[in-house]
Amino acid sequence: MANSKKQMAAARNLDEEMRQLLVEIRMLEGSARVLSSRLDIVTGALSETQTAKQTLEGTKESGKDVEMLIPIGSGSFVKSKLEDSQHVIIGVGAGVCIEKTVEDAIRDLNMRASDMDRARINVTQQLNQIINQTEDYRARLEDLAHKKGGGPVEIV
Repeated sequence: MANSKKQMAAARNLDEEMRQLLVEIRMLEGSARVLSSRLDIVTGALSETQTAKQTLEGTKESGKDVEMLIPIGSGSFVKSKLEDSQHVIIGVGAGVCIEKTVEDAIRDLNMRASDMDRARINVTQQLNQIINQTEDYRARLEDLAHKKGGGPVEIV
């Protein structure tokens, strides 16, 4: 009888640990989705910044009234004549834009791109940590299922 109580307590402990692992896996999966979304946003912003920088680099050597194709996003362009190749209006945040020289604007965009790249690396590292933790928890859950006498575990 005492042996039976020990087996029942062990089974309850296994069940509780499995439930806890499932909760942890669900939380980690939610965090991974958030980080993945954040990574997409940072990657998109970085791409946009690099496009702006490339455009400015292409215009800084141009003279007045040079015809250009200006990228407007989504692989689309507008034909335009450049009136002033030495000054641009650049967004500085919170809906505020200021006029700067092309060189200053390129420096600003380089700093932004560098900051975004660091953010991208940071988010990627966090996402990889969460993925690794999730895989560890899934492996532990498989082990517990085998100890309990069950087959492979599939989490949906």
